Amino acid sequence: MISKLSRLFLLCFLFLLSCGEEKPTKPNIIILLADDQGWGDLSLHGNTNLSTPNIDALATAGASFDRFYVAPVCSPTRAELLTGRYHVRGGVYATSAGGERLNLDELTMGTVFKEAGYATAAYGKWHNGMQAPYHPNTRGFDDFYGFCSGHWGNYISPMLEHNGEFVKGKGFIIDDLTERGMAFMENHKDDPFLLYLPYNTPHSPMQVPQRWWQKFQNKELDLRNIHLEKEDVLHTKAALALCENIDWNVGRLTEKLETLGLTKNTIVVYLSDNGPNGVRWNGGMKGKKGSTDEGGIRSPLFVKWPGKLKAGKHISQITSVMDLLPTLADLAGIDFTPEKKLDGISLKPLLLEENPAWDQRYLLSHWGKNTSVRSQKYRLDAKGQLFDMEKDPGQTSDIAAQYPRIAKAHEQAKISWENDALAALSKEDLRSFTIGHPGLKYTQIPARDGVAHGNIQRSNKFPNCSFFTNWTRTSDSITWDVEVVESGLFEVEVYYTCAEENIGASFALSLGENQLEWEVSEAYNPPLLVSETDRVPREESYVKEFKKKNIGSISLEKGSGVLRLKATKIPGNQAMDFRLINLKRRSE
Repeated sequence: MISKLSRLFLLCFLFLLSCGEEKPTKPNIIILLADDQGWGDLSLHGNTNLSTPNIDALATAGASFDRFYVAPVCSPTRAELLTGRYHVRGGVYATSAGGERLNLDELTMGTVFKEAGYATAAYGKWHNGMQAPYHPNTRGFDDFYGFCSGHWGNYISPMLEHNGEFVKGKGFIIDDLTERGMAFMENHKDDPFLLYLPYNTPHSPMQVPQRWWQKFQNKELDLRNIHLEKEDVLHTKAALALCENIDWNVGRLTEKLETLGLTKNTIVVYLSDNGPNGVRWNGGMKGKKGSTDEGGIRSPLFVKWPGKLKAGKHISQITSVMDLLPTLADLAGIDFTPEKKLDGISLKPLLLEENPAWDQRYLLSHWGKNTSVRSQKYRLDAKGQLFDMEKDPGQTSDIAAQYPRIAKAHEQAKISWENDALAALSKEDLRSFTIGHPGLKYTQIPARDGVAHGNIQRSNKFPNCSFFTNWTRTSDSITWDVEVVESGLFEVEVYYTCAEENIGASFALSLGENQLEWEVSEAYNPPLLVSETDRVPREESYVKEFKKKNIGSISLEKGSGVLRLKATKIPGNQAMDFRLINLKRRSE
């Protein structure tokens, strides 16, 4: 029998022993998302036109996924990454004009990790909603720096935002975003953190600093697309140069992790958001950005976690961007039960086990009116053609007639998905733009989201980074369908340009019975920013610097209505060029 005194000593010893045990630490998470970088835009995948040693090193030191799929374009992929669900379930059906907004009843990765005690940050291109509560600061991210639109018109020290407030960037945008990321890592080196870096290159405009352009300017490309006549070689060179810049920044991030002593406790994830944004070498696959064929949706995926994941592990099972939320939560030991069923599944068994049991699955890809179905071996394309993707990655030989039962099974998977996920998509064309949400002090009302009436024209057919011009009549106006979430008094800033001869134009901003009048009393007429770093003539709008003017305050009451900006006097030949309105809630 153990005496009471001996038992007491034993209990004390066990208590002291347990106090000396290290508590398991939650891993940090870094997600690096390239924009329009194709599967083939990496030297690891055999592209000898460029060198990407730092991105390649993530694969050789971690796990690489051979058949990993994203959505055909930007905002759907981001929505699927954030939610683990098909983008159509979350109401994302377009890349601008409100159709890129992720429904408010969707649980996001930012919220999941924040509620688990993580510091969270997103730096870069958000593209899932601009006004709160769609804004990243109201979707689980403590800190946001970048832009919320679908693309940006200037990459050199551009106007960006930090938690809703406009700021000026510092240097080339990808370098700047990386600097922010490294500072965040250092500030939270003693806390678990989730760092989401959605870069915005090599998306156009193809602005490439000379440091990265000089290698490619006169370079002969070793590998070309099989359709030589369709490839814009200059565009390809610019895209590859931008990919090398991304690689350099990935190297800076991994070096910073090492300096901070965080490498072993940090999971680094690298992927792209769709296929290449041009016809260029992509491993012989059919399709590019916007396509539901293999080349439009196959992305690299590398996951590095030293000491936890086997270096150089190659995973051949088909996987999806929707799998990342459940996978990262699983690896981090976060137990969350979403109210809505996830379409993604945890890839933890594939990452940590040698021969895991793994069920066959179908992955659906949808954009516009096109839907394709991918199984482990086959793809049923949007036209109902069946291809053996192991033997025919270029999708050249339809084998549907040869394998009718396989084709029918894929077709049935497509029908079931359309009746389930696609049927849930409600194109809420009348969904208003929100103003005055209490979760964020600022509300941007950009030209992008406005409707022009009369002679007013948009600077480009692609609205994301455009402005309004040709405002020549007082009968013309710009309107936004809005919902004021919470009543309040708001300071109003207008971003405009105006030539000297047009000084004196006056305007009225109104919503319901509330109106604010002001006059342009100062000229500001800079030229368009046609930079020498533009290596390819752009399709999107050229931009310029706009002047900020505080025009006073307006009281807005909770409810829906039409926000209208109207010229009341035009003494010259035009009223102004208009970029955006910024509303700042005043303390009551």
